[in-house]
Amino acid sequence: MSKNVLIISTSPRKGGNSEILADEFAKGARQAGHQVEKVCLYDKTIGFCKGCLTCQKTRRCVIHDDADVIAQKMLTAEVIVFATPIYYYEMCGQMKTMLDRANPLFPADYAFRDIYLLASAAENEESAVDGAVNGLNGWIACFEKARLKGVVRGVGATDPGDIRHNAAALAAACAMGKAV
Repeated sequence: MSKNVLIISTSPRKGGNSEILADEFAKGARQAGHQVEKVCLYDKTIGFCKGCLTCQKTRRCVIHDDADVIAQKMLTAEVIVFATPIYYYEMCGQMKTMLDRANPLFPADYAFRDIYLLASAAENEESAVDGAVNGLNGWIACFEKARLKGVVRGVGATDPGDIRHNAAALAAACAMGKAV
């Protein structure tokens, strides 16, 4: 059965290592027959959450920018994939801001169940991704029907394109996409 998959590439760098992982996941998901849309944040205008909580009543953000549009895409996606570079052992700020701006989804009848994380890190230790996993799990905990289904830890990717030398991470991202 075909699923609606939304991939959110949160890197501020076009064509960065985490976006390469996102493209591999997308390739696998498309091969498995799923509908895939990839949204990149590097060319989007996304403001910070104001904490006004108006969205809890209206189910829309009072800030009318790209994050509001992306949150509406998240609402109808059955699978959401986040791709992020690791900054200081955590998800990038763009990803955290997008998670915060997805607050209108909390009271909504959201479609997503499975959440995936694709992360690239300069460090060689897979534990470098743990902070991002913990942060994403904190967001997922607010959505009782959702769960973290899989994580790709693309480590040892210091310079743009380095992830292409990590055949295991590329294969894992593609296989994860096929298994959606």
